[in-house]
Amino acid sequence: MSKFKPGNFLDQIDFPKDLRDKFSKEDLPQVSAELRQFIIDVISEIGNSHFGASLGVVELTVALHYVFNTPEDIIVWDVGHQAYGHKILTGRRKQFHTNRSKGGISGFPKRSESAYDSFGVGHSSTSVSAVLGMAVANKYKGDTKTQHVAVIGDGAMTAGMAFEGMNHAGLEKDANLIVILNDNGMSIDPSVGALKEDSKRLSSRPYQNIKDEIWKLLGSVPKIGSDAQSIVAKVSKLLKGASLKQGNLFESLNFKYYGPVDGHDVIRLTKILEDLKDIPGPKILHCITRKGAGFKYSEEGNPTKWHAPGVFNKETGEIVKIIPSSPEPPKYQDVFGHTIVELAELNSKIMGVTPAMPSGCSLNIMMSAMPDRAFDVGIAEQHAVTFSAGLAAEGMLPFCNIYSTFMQRAYDQVLHDVALQNLDVVFCLDRAGLVGADGATHHGAYDLSYMRCIPNMTIAAPMNEKELRNLMFTGQLPNQGPFTIRYPRGRGVMTDWKKPMKEIPIGKGRRINNGDDIALLTIGHPGNFAQDAIIELKEMGASVAHYDMRFVKPIDETMLHEVFSKFDKVITVEDGCLMGGFGSAVIEFMADQKYRADITRLGIPDAYIQQGTQIELWEECGFDTKSIVQTVKEMLNIGLVKKREAVNS
Repeated sequence: MSKFKPGNFLDQIDFPKDLRDKFSKEDLPQVSAELRQFIIDVISEIGNSHFGASLGVVELTVALHYVFNTPEDIIVWDVGHQAYGHKILTGRRKQFHTNRSKGGISGFPKRSESAYDSFGVGHSSTSVSAVLGMAVANKYKGDTKTQHVAVIGDGAMTAGMAFEGMNHAGLEKDANLIVILNDNGMSIDPSVGALKEDSKRLSSRPYQNIKDEIWKLLGSVPKIGSDAQSIVAKVSKLLKGASLKQGNLFESLNFKYYGPVDGHDVIRLTKILEDLKDIPGPKILHCITRKGAGFKYSEEGNPTKWHAPGVFNKETGEIVKIIPSSPEPPKYQDVFGHTIVELAELNSKIMGVTPAMPSGCSLNIMMSAMPDRAFDVGIAEQHAVTFSAGLAAEGMLPFCNIYSTFMQRAYDQVLHDVALQNLDVVFCLDRAGLVGADGATHHGAYDLSYMRCIPNMTIAAPMNEKELRNLMFTGQLPNQGPFTIRYPRGRGVMTDWKKPMKEIPIGKGRRINNGDDIALLTIGHPGNFAQDAIIELKEMGASVAHYDMRFVKPIDETMLHEVFSKFDKVITVEDGCLMGGFGSAVIEFMADQKYRADITRLGIPDAYIQQGTQIELWEECGFDTKSIVQTVKEMLNIGLVKKREAVNS
C-alpha cells in the first residue's frame, strides 16, 4: 500500500503545465504515487503492455515535466517502452486504456501522436544522437534556451550507437544537452557486460552538490571583467570536482558526470535537474532506479517476468493465464530453444548468440544447459553478427538469433562480415512478419526482401514446428554458408512436434495439395491459412493446388516450372512486405522464363502497419484465411457463376 493518502492530484493534470502551475515540490511524491497506481490499475486490466520499465521511472518522469518547459524543452525516451508515465501526463490519460490496441495509442513515443513525443523511439539507443541533432539544429537557428534531454535506460546504454552519439556530443561544449542514465541493471533480462560492472562501481559513490558551491564562488561577481578568465577557470575546476574523483568513461567523452542519485526521490531529482539546467555543455546524470518500483510483486520477484506480464491481479500479483481446454502448440521461439540444445548435444561446434533477448527468443534454455556455448551480448546487434562471424571464421557454427526488426540494425555486418566471406552462420529471425501490439517499429516485415538480395544467402521459412526443426538441422550441416530461417511470433500448429530431425534439400519446396483451377504458393506460417482456405473452397467446388515453397532463396525452380506450365491463375501468400519479397521472386521467375499468368500477391503492403492483434493485422493486410478465400473466389469468378446460375434458373 502507498504511504500517501488517496487523492485526485492526477485527475487535475491534463498536461505538464497543470503539473507545474497547480502543485508545489512537496506535492510531487503524491503525484508520483497516484501516477504509479494509475499505471498499475490500467495495465493489470488490459494486459498486452510493458509494465516494469515505466514503473521504474515514475519519479523521474514527474520531475522532468515539473522542471522543464515541455514540449518546448525536448525529452527523448530511450527505450520508448518506459514512457507510459510520460504519455499519461501529456494529454493521454483518458486514452491510456487503449494502449497498444488497434486504433489506440502506441506503446512507444510517436511524433504524429503528440507534440510531447519529440522523437519516435521503438528500437533502443537512438536518443543521444537524436537529441544532439536537435540541439545542434536549434543552436544553428539561434535558439539558446531550449533544453534537450535524453532518458536512456533498460539496457539501451549497452549499444554502440549510444556511445557514437556521446563521442560526438562531447565536442558540442555549448549545447544544452542532458543525458539521464536510468540505471536499473536490466534490459528485458539482466544487463550484461563490462559497462554494467563499471556502473556498479559508480553507483557506490555519492552525488556531490553542484549549485550551492558554484553560487558561493560566483557570488555577486560581474559577468564580465578583468578577472573573468580566472573565474571561468575556477568554475570549470569546480564542475570537474563535482563529478567523481575517480575517472569514468563518461568524463573521458567530455561529459560532465553527476551522480549517482536516487531515481525515486522526486523532490531531490527536481532540485538536481534545476541545477543542471544552468550548467553549459553536455552533462550526464546517473540515476539509480528499480525496474517495477512500487509494485512489490515485481520488486520481490523476477523483473523479467514483470517486463510485460499480461493481465494480472494487482492485489495478489497473480498473472492471469487462460487454461486451454486441450493441449496447445508450442511457441516457435520455444521450439528453437529446445531444438538448438538437441543439436548442440550432437554437434560440438554449435554456439548460440543473441543481443539482449535470451528469454524473448528462448536462447536462455541453452544458456542454462550450456553456459559456455551461449552468449547474450547486450543490445548490440551489429556486434552480435560480427561476433558470430568471428566464431565461424575459427570453425564454430553460431546460431545468431535476432528479432527480424532488429536484424535491420546489423545489415552491413550480414553483408560484409558474413555473406561476403561465405561464413557458416545460421541467422534465426524470430518475430518475423506482423508481431501485433508492438506495432510499426517492431513488425518483421522486411527480412525476406533485405536478405534476398545478398549473394551466398539461403533463406527459408517453416510452415510449422516440425519444419523449423528440420530447417535448423539442415542449417547446421557442413558448408551451408549464410543460412537464414525466419519464423513468426506466437504459437505454431502442432502439439506432437518433437520428431526426429531430417535434412531438407536446399531450395526444395513441397506440394501439399493437388488441384486444377488455381495454385496457392505460400512461404512460412501463412501456409496454414492457405490450408484452412482450401477446406472452405473445396465446399464451393474450387480445385486448389497448394505449394509450400519453404525457400525464398534459392527458390524451387523445378516446382515453379510445374506451376506455370499447368496454371494460368496463381496466388502468392507471405507474412512479409510485398515490395521485393517472396511474391516478387515468383514474378521475377515468371518473367525471366517467359511464362504468362494472372498472378495476385498477398502480403504486407507498402505502408507502415500500426498496432493490433496479429489476427487483426493479418486481416487488415489481406492474407488471412478469409482474404485468401475471397481472392480465390474473385479470380475464379465463383460468386459471379452462382449469380448467373440463379438468374438462369
